[in-house]
Amino acid sequence: MNKHTTAPNPLPALLAFNLIVYSIAGYYFSTGLSPMLMLLIGLLTGLVVMIILYYVLFLLGKVVQRLPLKTGAAILASLIGLVLLKSNAFRWPDQLYYPTILVGIALSVIVYFALRNIASRQRLLWSWAGIGLTVVLVLAGLSWLREKGEDPFVSDLPAPWAEISLPTLASKGLENPAEAGAYNFSQFTYGSGTDQKREEYAAGVTYRTNSVDATRMLSDWKGKKKKWREKYWGFGVGAFPLNGRVFLPKGTGPFPLVLIVHGNHSMLDYSDGGYAYLGEMLASRGYIAVSVDENFLNGHWSGDFRGKEMPTRAWLLLKHLEQWRKWNDDPTHELSGKADLSRVMLIGHSRGGEAVSIAAAFNQLPYFPDDAREAFNFNFGIKGVVAIAPTDYRYHRQISLENVNFLSLQGSYDADETSFWGMRAYRRLRFTDGNPWFKAGVYLHRANHGQFNSSWGSADFGGPFQWLLNQGGLIDQEDQQTAAKIFISAFAEAALKDRRDYLPIFENAALARDWLPENYYLTHFTDNGSQVLLNFEEDIDVTTGGPKTTIRTENFKLWREEELATRDHESQENNAVIIGWDYGEEINRDSLAVYEVTLKDSVDYNIDPLGSMQIILAALDPNQLPKNDPSAKKRKATDLDLHIELVDGQGQRAIQLVSNVKRIAPILKTRFTKLSSLDKDMLGADWEVQPETFHLSLSAFALPNGSFDFSALRSIRLIFNQTPYGVIAVDDIGFDIAK
Repeated sequence: MNKHTTAPNPLPALLAFNLIVYSIAGYYFSTGLSPMLMLLIGLLTGLVVMIILYYVLFLLGKVVQRLPLKTGAAILASLIGLVLLKSNAFRWPDQLYYPTILVGIALSVIVYFALRNIASRQRLLWSWAGIGLTVVLVLAGLSWLREKGEDPFVSDLPAPWAEISLPTLASKGLENPAEAGAYNFSQFTYGSGTDQKREEYAAGVTYRTNSVDATRMLSDWKGKKKKWREKYWGFGVGAFPLNGRVFLPKGTGPFPLVLIVHGNHSMLDYSDGGYAYLGEMLASRGYIAVSVDENFLNGHWSGDFRGKEMPTRAWLLLKHLEQWRKWNDDPTHELSGKADLSRVMLIGHSRGGEAVSIAAAFNQLPYFPDDAREAFNFNFGIKGVVAIAPTDYRYHRQISLENVNFLSLQGSYDADETSFWGMRAYRRLRFTDGNPWFKAGVYLHRANHGQFNSSWGSADFGGPFQWLLNQGGLIDQEDQQTAAKIFISAFAEAALKDRRDYLPIFENAALARDWLPENYYLTHFTDNGSQVLLNFEEDIDVTTGGPKTTIRTENFKLWREEELATRDHESQENNAVIIGWDYGEEINRDSLAVYEVTLKDSVDYNIDPLGSMQIILAALDPNQLPKNDPSAKKRKATDLDLHIELVDGQGQRAIQLVSNVKRIAPILKTRFTKLSSLDKDMLGADWEVQPETFHLSLSAFALPNGSFDFSALRSIRLIFNQTPYGVIAVDDIGFDIAK
């Protein structure tokens, strides 16, 4: 008798239980249909699911039953071992890892039995078929992993500087700020002189430095992180070294001092050598550049400090400055008087990019805010902070800087820090005195995280995850570093040497197109000489812009204020107004969409007629617009443009087309990995709102009636008369203040 037909089978009882649960779920699943109909749908769904699963598992059981015990044990051991590995080391996403290991196990079993039976005439064909299938699938998989990938969106973008006719800075006689300067320079290291792992910080140092006690700064130096780090490095939190690579201009000085600090990376893959391209360039132009070693704070298999080390990263920079002060003040030392500590700039990358802002804040404090037993006495002349692809969330305190020049750079293809976190620090920065401070931000399309450091390179993650990264979409490392050198050197010239003739680079990167690799560079810039009249941060009333302004609109299909989000739905910490218009296929001149800001005539805005108007704009997805026909095709994004019209108290008008200054950048989409589904699950959307600041010279506004009184400005009108439809974000409308 067949044992399967006589063995007890609880299927009816379990089926009944499942149907009850599915029916309840259906009854309370609100869709707008009748609850009883939903109960019936739930019942039928439960029946189908249970029957399919029962017979799949029944057939699988028959297969397993025929397997020898050793074979089954081997397969199960392999599967469990690989599942355990996933949770500890092999950090592939689930959707790719588990199918891969199941296919791998199946192919391994196929190859084993094929080789066992290859000598059998009856099974020869099947054996070779199994081997052939395995070879084909393995080679296909390896080929896919080996591919660099590509940018699937590049063909959708127009040339970044098409139809640009503005004169460049080079045509006005300015030299490329990234070119080697007139100074010869030397390179050397300073440090503890006792480093067990790195010769350049052991016998190779030119100057020895004392270690520093960071016990109060890093209370998380404990457990296995403490044990294995101290075993590797030979020192602990009580004796952190001050190690640095120096690029020193030849000459008497004093020279401005620039510290460069890396971010988090494997502590076994030393990071401080990767900024030589910046150090050499800066030294040739008359700056002392020091690449600081903080590798002992970086990630390791024994653990990552998860941001608790951020104050220590910052504090160590200030301790390096203390060391330079000691050398400066020692008339017997070879470095005496070399560094101008009233002109200091801090450059940080990744977590280092957050650390430099923390250091600039700590520089002004008397005590460590997390443990006031640690006294501070720094007060260096930090005039500039540069944050390259920074974090802005690792330290538990949110840093708001005041009265310092600031620059942040971010790549759109940064798979590590996928959003422009540096702009949050930019927006929090305030200028509260009369000094000519400025701040800037640059978003570099197709730049990644690692290529800002020569030793990190094109893979923003280590293996095996790096095999999944889309590295084919990146600009070359040389181009990325060239752009970084141009922006950072221009910033340094302005912040430390008062060369403000380079600042227009940050208003419009197209002015540097003679020097920059061709690419999209979205820029932000503002200084202490400008005022924002409208920033949408004051309330939730879309008809007001604060005490000085009121707002009205005409003929928009979309109008809302919202907090802008990153691609993974985090906050950009910035509100903007979102407006959209739709005239159909052609522009309707009789009913144009107009966004009008009316200024109160009782307020003196002190606008500089020789200055500029500032406005932040960003192109958005036009498919946000309401559809009359839900089945209509998706709309393609168009090149957006608009007229800005100013009206004074006498009704005189001044008009300018935004694209006369620079074009509104299209949506810049990204593909971080080789599979779009991986991007969506791991990193969020394939684009995020990236606003850009536009500076419209008031002298370039057309005056239809021949005159205009900027001291009596009464309204600002945004007129959307260039494209039949579109959606745009608008923010921070303001003007330069008359001196």
